[in-house]
Amino acid sequence: MAPVSFTVRSTDGDARLGELRTAHGTVQTPAFMPVGTQGAVKAVRHRELEEAGAEIILANTYHLLLRPGDELVARLGGLHRFIGWARPILTDSGGFQVYSLAQRRVVTEDGADFQSHLDGTRHLLTPERAADIQAQLGSDIAMVLDECLALPATREEAAIAMARSARWAERGRRRFHALRAGEVAGVRVSNPGQAQFGIVQGGVFRDLRHESAEATVAVGFEGYAIGGLSVGEPVEQMYAVAGETAERLPADRPRYLMGVGTPEDLVECVARGVDMFDCVLPTRNARNGQLFTSAGRINIKNARYADDEGPLDPECGCYACRHHSRAYLRHLYLAGEMTAGVLNTLHNLSFYLDTMRRIRDAIAFRTFASFRQEFLRSASRLSLDS
Repeated sequence: MAPVSFTVRSTDGDARLGELRTAHGTVQTPAFMPVGTQGAVKAVRHRELEEAGAEIILANTYHLLLRPGDELVARLGGLHRFIGWARPILTDSGGFQVYSLAQRRVVTEDGADFQSHLDGTRHLLTPERAADIQAQLGSDIAMVLDECLALPATREEAAIAMARSARWAERGRRRFHALRAGEVAGVRVSNPGQAQFGIVQGGVFRDLRHESAEATVAVGFEGYAIGGLSVGEPVEQMYAVAGETAERLPADRPRYLMGVGTPEDLVECVARGVDMFDCVLPTRNARNGQLFTSAGRINIKNARYADDEGPLDPECGCYACRHHSRAYLRHLYLAGEMTAGVLNTLHNLSFYLDTMRRIRDAIAFRTFASFRQEFLRSASRLSLDS
């Protein structure tokens, strides 16, 4: 079975309209991937994700390793069958989660030795082990293990992490090829059509990003990710680094900006040649009562919505907007009803996914520049509530 393939169908400036074909279906790009950390996007069912337009979701290798375990998932037919999701899945390598453990992990040339946040058991995550875990999960896209870097970081620190990530990429790629050739004993390859993406690091240092992009492309992957951004740097610096890095990645391969971001970030980074995104923002903010609308961000707990009979967003066709008022959504949130998280999450994901659809339409009709201008004009007033 062939790994994923990617075709750029149209461009408008640096913005690209594409198709990413996998063993579990085709993803129209630019695409946003809802984050399903433990095999489920928090507060919504798969059916509702499909109805909202999600074509691909992201699952978390670190969490699935610890619970229920990649070997169990493999025995039960792979991640798609285990969670009941028939569309494409991307799995991260676990690198960011290990990085976030701070005092619970030690990074060496071999890999990342970390202590589980669940039961304190110790694990060694190497580039090879990350490839093995994701082979057993059977995702459509597997990410190589990289070393994430906390900010602020010196150039020397960024250079060390970048160089190690490049060496890990070579090791991870060799393991990936060995897995596909059936040369690794004791590992079930749940999806023979799995692809692997490399990750470009280098912090906010332009020369390091260039060096990392060159080294990662030289290894040769089915796609490339831009990692280590949206971790505290100014947004304009993030845009500049993402754009300059994207320019140095192959035009015929998908480009994935990891962990980004706000709706404005998506539009701005599509303008800089990025094809794929993921972020917990729409789901996390929904559970905290912050909702994205075409007229601005809304904090639904605010008293001004106590008797507001209008829909959350008149321009939105999601279930929450078709059936419920702002007053009701506020009541659910203040009452602590779990339905509040369900409806809020469904709306925010619908807003994100519809924004991506509008972006794709604008690229197709060569009107992306005007769309971008109008969207950012609206975004400038995206603080209806403080």
